[in-house]
Amino acid sequence: MSISIIVALAKNLTIGIDNQLPWRCPEDLKRFKALTMGHHMIMGRKTFDSIGRALPGRTTVVVTRDESLSIGGCLIAHSLDEALSLCGGDEEIFIVGGAQIYRQAMDLADTLHVTEIQKDVEGDAHFPKIDPETWREVSRQRHQQSSPEPLEYHFVTYRKS
Repeated sequence: MSISIIVALAKNLTIGIDNQLPWRCPEDLKRFKALTMGHHMIMGRKTFDSIGRALPGRTTVVVTRDESLSIGGCLIAHSLDEALSLCGGDEEIFIVGGAQIYRQAMDLADTLHVTEIQKDVEGDAHFPKIDPETWREVSRQRHQQSSPEPLEYHFVTYRKS
């Protein structure tokens, strides 16, 4: 079983503001869907709230401190370790956010699937620094879009050294 983190982040490591993505990048969402389809996705409760539902074709595992939380169509865990134990049999598990879950998962992950937004963006949630001593870049695809907003972004894959 491999553990992958999937994230979109700005140059200044911003990943969100007010529990939302601070940019609109349809190709990033398509990539997210293509990579995670058929797999388990582990996310914090606030990330689940921002999505608003279990995504079809994937198993959603929500990590929460709330012992009474129940969400139809989702598995509930009270720690990252418990969430991982609910994903048995899946060859690749995806950690999809938010900031607290990402920080906890960095030492456990083998792969980072990163959409690097090529600008600094204001936000209140940030991704940990990607240490080049720990992570090596194995692929990079450069992209630009003009709508729904002008944006340069790179799809980058890192593997643990």
